[in-house]
Amino acid sequence: MEYEYIIVQSVLTNEKGKHGPIHIRPLPNQEPYLETMFVQCSKELSTDFPLGTKFRIRAKIINPIGKRSFASSHYTWPFEVLKD
Repeated sequence: MEYEYIIVQSVLTNEKGKHGPIHIRPLPNQEPYLETMFVQCSKELSTDFPLGTKFRIRAKIINPIGKRSFASSHYTWPFEVLKD
């Protein structure tokens, strides 16, 4: 799968095994990116912006064997903060 642009948002979660309460997830209706997926990306998105901020990032889906799929964007890549 190639990297492509998707829209993600910071959300509050209490899922066990995750670092910190704020995580990044894809917005709905962006198949094959599911809104239940977590996004591996720059920590800046979850620490330097208010909860609920939307971003445009370049990502692809990672399917690790025996684990849940997630979207991945390199932490050094630029991102765009979207206005509502």
